[in-house]
Amino acid sequence: MALGARIRAARERSGLSLREFAGRAELSPGFVSQLERDLVDPSLESLRRIATVLGVPMFDLFADAGGQGPAVVRRGGRVRVTSPKGGISYARLSAGTGRIEVLEGLLDPHGSSSPTPWTHPSEECVTVISGRVRAEINGEDFILSEGDSCSFDSRLPHRYINDGDAPARFILAITPPSY
Repeated sequence: MALGARIRAARERSGLSLREFAGRAELSPGFVSQLERDLVDPSLESLRRIATVLGVPMFDLFADAGGQGPAVVRRGGRVRVTSPKGGISYARLSAGTGRIEVLEGLLDPHGSSSPTPWTHPSEECVTVISGRVRAEINGEDFILSEGDSCSFDSRLPHRYINDGDAPARFILAITPPSY
């Protein structure tokens, strides 16, 4: 099922009209209509808003419901989300069938995970694989280099920033899966 159809089905299951849904997600009804018909691609921020309104982890918008058995995610089959403004992209490493979400993040030089710090009801652990990442958490900066990690309550305002001139790769483990 395509992304737009999944969003429409989830919206309809929640009992929300297109206009009510768009208002809650702070998106225009026209955009939501086009999105549900797969005529436009949503931004990372739009996906976060949609997932929050639907009460589902963002990456669940891309996956069909799975069973309870083991799930393998092949390198070429990873769901990827890229910010249209650049700066950040994520690949989902976990299958999305459980209570933990594992993502690989790639921060462009001078990029950030979001324009401003944001919150979600989870616990988060970030581990830097290559490069350097500045984790801005609750107004405090934590500089993480290759091999460093940081765990925190995601209800604290946070974002990741790459102040360097080379890309930075990191792994995120989030439980429960984020919005």
